[in-house]
Amino acid sequence: MTRPSLRVDKSAEKAVHDILKSKAEARIYIYLLRKNGAISENIIKGTKLHPSTVRELLSKMYDQKLIFREKLKNDSIGKNPYLYRAVSPIKLLQKYAKDMEGRLNKIANLTGKKERNTKYVTIKIYERVEKT
Repeated sequence: MTRPSLRVDKSAEKAVHDILKSKAEARIYIYLLRKNGAISENIIKGTKLHPSTVRELLSKMYDQKLIFREKLKNDSIGKNPYLYRAVSPIKLLQKYAKDMEGRLNKIANLTGKKERNTKYVTIKIYERVEKT
């Protein structure tokens, strides 16, 4: 029985690109979501990105907590590969919202630091939870 593939339309791909600010990172992220994880060799083949680009971005994305990895054990000689998985789209959006809060607060308080009587502004993005 085959698992249905995760279909991502072009507008969703563009949205991920806008958040990650990198077409290559967006491609890797979406590939990992579609495949529910993959090793670097498969990511290279599936995204058609240069091997060094994929390896560099996997390391960067792991450091930024956009993906996570687990070491696979194999019986062959050589290094055991990592299985990479994307964080959930909700986690990606939460991280983006937090980054956006920081940027908005910096802008909102540009004038407040120079003038004594100006109140500081704090912008907070909340997750809306629908009651069912």
